[in-house]
Amino acid sequence: MRTPLGAFIFVAIMLLLDTYVFQAIKAVCSNVSPKTKAIVYAIYWSVSVIALVGFLVFVFTDHTFMPRKVRTYLFATILGLFFAKLIAVVFFLIDDIRRLIQWIAGKLFYGNTEGETIAGEGISRSVFLSWLGLAAGGGLFGSLLYGFGNKYKYQIKKLQLSYDNLPAAFKGLKIVHISDIHSGSFTNKEAVLHGVNEIMQQKPDIILFTGDLVNDKATEMDDYLDVFNQLKAPMGVYSTLGNHDYGDYVPWPNNGITQAQNLENLKKVHANLGWRLLMNEHVVLKKEDAEIALLGIENWSAKARFPKHGRMDLAYPGAEKYPFKILMSHDPSHWDAQVKTDYPDIDLTLSGHTHGMQFGIEIPGFKWSPVQYIYKQWAGLYEEAQQKLYVNRGFGFIGYPGRVGILAEITVIELV
Repeated sequence: MRTPLGAFIFVAIMLLLDTYVFQAIKAVCSNVSPKTKAIVYAIYWSVSVIALVGFLVFVFTDHTFMPRKVRTYLFATILGLFFAKLIAVVFFLIDDIRRLIQWIAGKLFYGNTEGETIAGEGISRSVFLSWLGLAAGGGLFGSLLYGFGNKYKYQIKKLQLSYDNLPAAFKGLKIVHISDIHSGSFTNKEAVLHGVNEIMQQKPDIILFTGDLVNDKATEMDDYLDVFNQLKAPMGVYSTLGNHDYGDYVPWPNNGITQAQNLENLKKVHANLGWRLLMNEHVVLKKEDAEIALLGIENWSAKARFPKHGRMDLAYPGAEKYPFKILMSHDPSHWDAQVKTDYPDIDLTLSGHTHGMQFGIEIPGFKWSPVQYIYKQWAGLYEEAQQKLYVNRGFGFIGYPGRVGILAEITVIELV
């Protein structure tokens, strides 16, 4: 049982939003019959009360109180309602500010009579903006509900990357890049297996995984070892750690296991899968008589709230002699902050972490997600001078159990 102050603050904000949105509900229902009004009002407040009660149940009960799947969807739905109402309120505020300015102008320039008339009109919002706000909020909430069904829809992104300094023997090398599995969020093993099969259908020469295998605990992989151990490639499967792999977001010890032991257990999971976990080190990839370097570091972020365990000063020495270098680094902020400036001969950096926020718009020639206001490089390919960065949108999901516009990704990179 927990009684965080933040929960009560959230409930208070929700009640304020509910009350404010209800004014718009009344405005758009001003011309309907009393019976219809009563039905609409009852539905609105019933949903609002259920959401508040559901939130309190989520906060004040242990994770064993209800199935994990139920808890996940409950919390996601509540947050969806919260953001939907927040979006709607923006429209209502615009109208209220407009009406306030209009009322003040009436008082100043037209006398009390005109001002009182405008003030009287200002008590209820214009029906147009009320409808617009409700439509915007409802559209957001509807899209989030729709996104629940997209979380296992894997999108295969194929691209060719050209490098003058790539040894001839490696031309045509097919890399499958995946990131952010987050096994602790999965609830459909068959769907995940389908994603793994899609990876293998690409017939990769090598598979590179750039971190966040779990949400928090190594045990989250127990049910999926026999799924991900099917990932095989002639040149091997290599992996790195992401910020979630360190278990920083749950209290320890947990079931008698310390945080340090959990990390050691997770390293064993990588080994049991047959993956070569790169911990601030590099390996040499050989093909015919040619060699290139593959570097992998622990999580390194330029954002203060994420850890800097990565050590390029350990991973890089010795790699400088190879003509072509690939770096696996979970957080894309690492590229701008250190890779480009201090290691300009790193040809290709592979990252993940952002998930594209699992929400956004991607159409030919245009892509947008709220995460772009936090991360300059957040999805897809970025190039500067001779260096390239690719940010994978994530294989799994966390928090919100769905995806809207930004689908789960399997990246197929061919070096040419």
